Amino acid sequence: MTTRRWLTVLLLTMTAIVLLGGGAGAAALRHTAGVSNHLADRIAPARTAVGQLDSGLLAQAAAVRGHVVTADPRFLDSYRQGVEGERTTMSRLRVLLADEPEALGDLERARRLADRWRAEFAERLIASRQAGATPQELAPLVTGDAQTFAAVRAELTGLVGRLDGIRDAGRDDLDAARALRDLTFVAILAALLVCGIVGSVLVRTRVLRPLDRLGASVRQVAGGDFRHRLRPDGPADIARLTSDVETMRRAVVEAWERSQHDRDALEQQADELRRSNEDLEQFAYVASHDLQEPLRKVASFCQMLERRYADQLDDRARQYIGFAVDGASRMQELINDLLTFSRIGRVYGDEREVDLAEVFAQAEANLSRAVEESGATIDRDPLPTVRGEPTLLTMLWQNLLGNAVKFRSPDRAPRIRVTVTDTAQGWSFAVEDNGIGIDPRYAEKIFVIFQRLHPRGAYPGTGIGLAVCKKVVEYHGGTLSLDEAYRDGTRFVFTLPRVPAAVVPGQPGQPAEESAAGV
Repeated sequence: MTTRRWLTVLLLTMTAIVLLGGGAGAAALRHTAGVSNHLADRIAPARTAVGQLDSGLLAQAAAVRGHVVTADPRFLDSYRQGVEGERTTMSRLRVLLADEPEALGDLERARRLADRWRAEFAERLIASRQAGATPQELAPLVTGDAQTFAAVRAELTGLVGRLDGIRDAGRDDLDAARALRDLTFVAILAALLVCGIVGSVLVRTRVLRPLDRLGASVRQVAGGDFRHRLRPDGPADIARLTSDVETMRRAVVEAWERSQHDRDALEQQADELRRSNEDLEQFAYVASHDLQEPLRKVASFCQMLERRYADQLDDRARQYIGFAVDGASRMQELINDLLTFSRIGRVYGDEREVDLAEVFAQAEANLSRAVEESGATIDRDPLPTVRGEPTLLTMLWQNLLGNAVKFRSPDRAPRIRVTVTDTAQGWSFAVEDNGIGIDPRYAEKIFVIFQRLHPRGAYPGTGIGLAVCKKVVEYHGGTLSLDEAYRDGTRFVFTLPRVPAAVVPGQPGQPAEESAAGV
């Protein structure tokens, strides 16, 4: 059973006890009220009415004797009023004693005796006195009614005794009903108390203890004992909760073991990366010294050969020597460009607040001769301040502006426009020109190192400029792309964040050694 079902059963049991006890208590209260109302509303008024009947009969008898003695008609009025009062009281007693047949029988016998007394004695005495009989003549008749009148009063006395007996029995019944009522309510309270105690024990043993054990196990696991197993216990829902927590523990343990394995693999990769960086450093040293020295010798000796034996060489030989010198020079240029590309993020690391207007001006100054010869015009929006490496940002502007000047249209002067947009992600820059443009098919190829879209003799350079730009932008946590929808020349769009991006190995903005390792 679940905790909810345990509590539901307990609440239903307490509700049933309250309802049953309430019904029994209500029945006891109704019985008590009925007995009390019967005594107060019927028996007590009936007993008072019987006393009034007895007093009324005595008043009737006194009025008859007074009339016999004095012949005063006022006694007759008293007599008649007594008779009417007796009848009214009789009617009232019949209503009050409707559920007491024995008392009604006594009342009817008393009524018949009273009617007999009035018919045989009272009415005869009154008639005889009104006919002129003297009190002395009527004395025997007055004396003769005493026996009948005493019988009437004896019957009324018996009725009073019966009513007293009914009253005493009703009081005993009332006491018993009150005792039953009190016992019922005490039993209800005792049952509720027992249910409360049982419920408390059940909650403690079936709910709280399993929860305490579950909490202790969870704390033990949270403390680092991931191998500690949680065993289901208690009601079904708590057992299910324990099973769910155990499943979660197993998933966490499996994830932790996987993370341990991944961490070991990552540490191994880091070691390999360090070794690769060391090899790259060695390569950079060799490329900057050992590789360029033979190239310089080849170029210089070829030139010396051409000067010393100029009169002995034909045009074909001079052409071959020119090819050799040009090849050595291009090899040196490629090596220098490759070194420049590999140093991005590895050698240049002086990050600080950089005013882009200043580095842009430096790039313009570096390109001043090419700009002047081409007649190019450069317009720009006000440039913001970002956090970055000044040399790399200068290199970025210089390559983008230099490409715009280099790949200009032959029939018009270059016009370069630099725009800046403040976005929710950071700063967005656009460099557009009116040059020869780039086919959208090569939108990705142009950023690959040493990739060229034109023959070597058409335009100078090694094809590394845009690859350098992309690496500089990604080092600063931004992106660089070609606007393929732009048709009036070339338009490059790149972004720079307002704050440094998080440095994650293998992602844009990676550390120097990892950037160099990926060359």
